Amino acid sequence: MEILVRAHSGLRYVVLALLIAAIYIAFTKRSQPNAPYSKVYLFAMIATHTQLLIGLILYALDWGVKVRFDMLSDKFYRFYTVEHIVGMLVAIVLITIGHAQAKKLNHGKVFTFYLVALILILLSIPWPFRNLGAGWF
Repeated sequence: MEILVRAHSGLRYVVLALLIAAIYIAFTKRSQPNAPYSKVYLFAMIATHTQLLIGLILYALDWGVKVRFDMLSDKFYRFYTVEHIVGMLVAIVLITIGHAQAKKLNHGKVFTFYLVALILILLSIPWPFRNLGAGWF
């Protein structure tokens, strides 16, 4: 269990780096009509889907059994049982749609979808300064 938690926490930096790289590439290519496809888009999507799988395993092993509606009034449990999961799922859907647009060489839409997804991810991460029991790794 501890290995999965560490992997999930550490992989967030890989996901963030790949998303920032993909956003930069999409931004620079958005005005070029036939700019080539970048594999960074694919790597960003793969990293986020891997993060999703690890998160779902963690949720099933730990949180899924313990969720009760009276816990939603607590900031800590509400974050992990609602805000974190919903924010990340929406972001992953946006990244998947953005990658589909990348295949069509529509870099402007890739830029938009990936940027909105990055903002959602940054808001949904349990950063240490939010006092939600998570560390930097």
